[in-house]
Amino acid sequence: MERADDFAKRRQHLAGLSDQELKDKFWDLAKQVVTPIVEAAKTQTSPSIERSVLLRMGFSSIEAKGIVDNAISHGYLGKGAGHAVVKLAEMNKIPYREAGIKLAAGEGWDVLKGVWQ
Repeated sequence: MERADDFAKRRQHLAGLSDQELKDKFWDLAKQVVTPIVEAAKTQTSPSIERSVLLRMGFSSIEAKGIVDNAISHGYLGKGAGHAVVKLAEMNKIPYREAGIKLAAGEGWDVLKGVWQ
């Protein structure tokens, strides 16, 4: 099977552009494609994404599960489980790990409630 070559026809609208104009057009189109993805990432999350973030912060999978489960039960998953760890650590001036362990045990969520409500 031979493919009909229509490259010349498809590139007609680009033929008169300079290299810089082509680069600018490429980056404009790339931005149009990525913008909705970036916007969705700012407002959408899931338990698996939050566990993944916590794993990258150095928590074990069991600890991450505890933090995420507590974030869900307190209605704060949308704030970010990693964000909860960082926020509690900053507020209490304790290491991130210690803050995460407390959150996994169900402690500290009342402190965060005052910040996020």
